[in-house]
Amino acid sequence: MKILGIADSHDAGAAIIEDGIIIAAVNEERLNRIKLCWGFPHDAIKEVCRIAKIQPHDIDVIAIATKYSQFSSCAKDPEEAAQMLDAERNFIASTSKVLGPFFRTSIWKEMQKKILYLRGGERQSAIKKILREQYGFTCPVEFVEHHLSHAASAYYTAGKDQALVITADAHGDALCGSVSIGNNGKMNRLMELGSYNSIARYYAYVTEICGFKPNRHEGKITGLAAYGQPIYADEFTKMIRYQNGKIVNKLNGKHHSAIKQIKERMPGWTRENISASIQVHLEKQMTAFVQYWVRKTNVRDVVCAGGLFANVKLNQRILELEEVNSIFVHPHMGDGGIGVGAALAVYAEKQGFNNIPTLRHAYLGPEFSDKDIKEEIEKMGLPSKKITNKDIGKLLADGKVVGIFKGRMEYGPRALGNRSIFYEPIDKSVNDWLNKNLNRTEFMPFAPTTLYEHAEEAYKNCEGGKHTATFMTITFDCTDKMKKECPAVCHIDDTARPQLVSKDINKNAYEIITEFKRRTGLHSVVNTSFNMHEEPIVCTPNDALRSFLQGKLDALVVGNFLVESKSRRRI
Repeated sequence: MKILGIADSHDAGAAIIEDGIIIAAVNEERLNRIKLCWGFPHDAIKEVCRIAKIQPHDIDVIAIATKYSQFSSCAKDPEEAAQMLDAERNFIASTSKVLGPFFRTSIWKEMQKKILYLRGGERQSAIKKILREQYGFTCPVEFVEHHLSHAASAYYTAGKDQALVITADAHGDALCGSVSIGNNGKMNRLMELGSYNSIARYYAYVTEICGFKPNRHEGKITGLAAYGQPIYADEFTKMIRYQNGKIVNKLNGKHHSAIKQIKERMPGWTRENISASIQVHLEKQMTAFVQYWVRKTNVRDVVCAGGLFANVKLNQRILELEEVNSIFVHPHMGDGGIGVGAALAVYAEKQGFNNIPTLRHAYLGPEFSDKDIKEEIEKMGLPSKKITNKDIGKLLADGKVVGIFKGRMEYGPRALGNRSIFYEPIDKSVNDWLNKNLNRTEFMPFAPTTLYEHAEEAYKNCEGGKHTATFMTITFDCTDKMKKECPAVCHIDDTARPQLVSKDINKNAYEIITEFKRRTGLHSVVNTSFNMHEEPIVCTPNDALRSFLQGKLDALVVGNFLVESKSRRRI
């Protein structure tokens, strides 16, 4: 059975699932170069069909993630889609000052679903019309509830027949979270969190208070947190907290009202201290939430999806719970992954899973032939030569900053060695000068890519998190040896967010780092995403060559070719 999965909301994208296995998955931003693009993923649908060599008549069913919402597909452009989402959020929070206690009830949650369903009819009709008239699809179209899509993306890729499935985000289809049991291929939902009780939204409030873009720059808050003191954590507890197996919001008001109240409760705040406070608060409340459900169900393998689990420090704290054996976070945990989840949920309903597949890698996007790459290099008038993985390892050992563009593009927000920038992990100042070259303002150090067999040598208590670490979605505490030998990838709090790479997952990256280790004795390299600031990760050879020149890198490996700068440049 072939299923096309579509996410037409925040970080729109498409995927092809064949017999329960992900064949192709691409997000619209990589193709149109609009970061976290909103709206209908016209280009992504065409691209995943091209990658999978599938025509419209080959698709058995189309699964659309998000059932009740009214935004995005009706919009003329991404900006209008974002405005429609804002209007929806304001609708959810409207009159909350008066009706706040009512908003915490299950009655309001069900009412909200019905209201959103009535308002979402235009979107559903628009999608069906687009698919029929612009693409020629004639198969059935099904709409899958937002948090079911998140849950399915995690459970049906985790490789665990039985798992505790937890979703959490700002909101989707009247919810901000859910808890389910996955057992022998079927999921049973145990609890829903209404969108009014979103702890992820508080993290977005702090992101905006600190001068960044909410729903986009929350990672900066995670990085800043290590530089501050959690002196306002108790104040956040008064606003939203864990309570009897749920997260309960005590603060009434719309978005701007909530931000105003937070500032008033935290006089003299600094970015570092308010970031540390929301991070510690989040970790404390969510680990209590997870702990409750692990104890209640006695299921100790936890799988997660939803934008909140982009918080890698939270994921580490969940793994560290005594009750938890393992954690898996879907590699595209945010809304960019719900197209995959919707398709998996529909497959599970129609065909069922005898065994839950393990998602071994996220290389699900396009790749380019040497012929295509050579033509693009020649168009730009750049000299090039053939190169091997051993040669690349030598470049890194010689201290060169190397852009890597090889093989299929990664699915998800992380660069995992195919669209990455590699550098030696010795120079701690790299976080300053390379970020300046790339026009970035970051507070987290660069992440490491580490040879899988050296995981315990580099990281403490990583057992139970190795699978999710292959997708760079969790932090670990660094060993003393790691801190001493690879300071460029260790944060101020002595943690790192590694990608663990093995030969069967990414042969090229593994061979490059193995050669680097042979020459230097080091099992890890700096790995940062290959993109300029506020641009999506590179997708095509042209993207790679342009970013290579703008980012002042020393060398670019594009396919099997090497392009070098005339001179090393450091800002």
